[in-house]
Amino acid sequence: MKIYSGAIISCDRENRVHKYLVEDKGRILYAGDELPAAYRGARTEALGARALLPCFGDTHLHFASYALFNAGMDVRRAKSLPELGERIKEFARASGDKLLMGFGASPHCVAERRLISRSELDRACPERPLFLVKYDGHACILNSRLIEMLPAKVKTLRGFHPETGEMNQEAFFAVTDFVTKKISLPRTLKNMLSAVDEMAAKGIGLMHTASGVGFPFDLDVTLETILGRGLNTGFQTRLFFQTMDLDKVRRRKLPRVGGCFATALDGGMGSQDAALRLPYSNNPGNRGVLFYTDEEVVKFTKQANREGLQIEMHAIGDAAFDQAVMAIEAALRDRPRPDHRHGIIHACLPTEEGLRKCASLGIHIPFQPAFLDWDLEPLDYVRSILGDRAGEISPLRKMTDMGIVLSGSSDAPCTLPDPIAGIRAACNHYVPGQSLTIQEALKIFTYNAAWTSFDEKERGSLEAGKVADMVILNRDPLAMKPGELLELKVEQLLLKGEPYKKGQGMLSLLAKGLLAGGKI
Repeated sequence: MKIYSGAIISCDRENRVHKYLVEDKGRILYAGDELPAAYRGARTEALGARALLPCFGDTHLHFASYALFNAGMDVRRAKSLPELGERIKEFARASGDKLLMGFGASPHCVAERRLISRSELDRACPERPLFLVKYDGHACILNSRLIEMLPAKVKTLRGFHPETGEMNQEAFFAVTDFVTKKISLPRTLKNMLSAVDEMAAKGIGLMHTASGVGFPFDLDVTLETILGRGLNTGFQTRLFFQTMDLDKVRRRKLPRVGGCFATALDGGMGSQDAALRLPYSNNPGNRGVLFYTDEEVVKFTKQANREGLQIEMHAIGDAAFDQAVMAIEAALRDRPRPDHRHGIIHACLPTEEGLRKCASLGIHIPFQPAFLDWDLEPLDYVRSILGDRAGEISPLRKMTDMGIVLSGSSDAPCTLPDPIAGIRAACNHYVPGQSLTIQEALKIFTYNAAWTSFDEKERGSLEAGKVADMVILNRDPLAMKPGELLELKVEQLLLKGEPYKKGQGMLSLLAKGLLAGGKI
């Protein structure tokens, strides 16, 4: 038994802050302002200036991709294309891999204000195939060696641009499938274990991973299922299968479907293929791309909803957002479900009517606060392609006041899993009046994160009877100003009351993951 005394920020529905919390055998026995006599004398940790909160959740990331690129070449910090080229050369010299992979190329943070090209990749890496993913995760740039290796069918797909080496839309998905099939199983598992340790260091104990892209026989879904069941720390995994093929979901007996890739309704702002109702300001002939017809999306949502699945779909532009709302509304009209918890991922440019329907239908929004303060896709770029509509991006105050449940996420590997950075961004929206309070921002990464996967009865807040998944921060965020929030640091993650211990081996993961059951 252990007592914590100090700032106990419960993040419960009443937003209570307590003076004491008692934990025993991985459960919270008590949280309140007066310590009951029965617990006096137990070992006590005084928090002092620190604070105890529920552990954080990340409600939308692509874990297999994040794990892969987290262990690879990261070029996000390059300030010029020559510097980016030097980073590629250095990585190639140090790596023995037959195929090189990297992440984070952006035209917005390099001096030349453009993407690196195929010919420039060839100069930096002429001998081995190179797969460099764009910062938004919706496009990539290839060198000539990799383009030469691609199957013929890839070269017929929309988004195949061999002259520049940039691949987007269907061609990007196909190239990703081709490349990730070449990654070894031991390397993938090792990367996954390291990635969990990285997330735990940021106070994350619950992730919602969207998977099912690039791996033969959907091996990423299999590995993430094994990971979720095999971790010995109490770290929680909830898996969304990115497919519209419901037979795949049925065979694995998963309760959720959706995400990006095969369940993305449009592209992104970075490639200007997010689907808009009005043209892009810098290109009157472009309204982006809807990947599916209304009929196709409605057919998918109706069937998934009839089968009791929880649905999430990627929608960034307002046309895609309205399509997602329309399809979920049609599915719920076809078969009403009072507690479905369907969601629309990103919802970067929502419409007023669509938001009203989200509020009335109970559609939640897993969003990425870090996108509001993102060097790789800065505000001046968003304004250049959207004009005044840039001020309508992620209206957090409006959505919260309408009663829409928001949950916090990173969309890793696009941004790194870092709830504190997300909390800070949500409290400092670039549009005056659209910021969240600190209490609200804490809640999107705690209670709301648990709620979106039906975990709120066990996790997400510090209440008696719940699992003691908690995080200790170096300061009390409720005593800080929004501009100071990056001074917050995670001191310790506690899962089931125990300090998180990194370094689990692959053999123990496999032994437990292949034999154990449990919620995924």
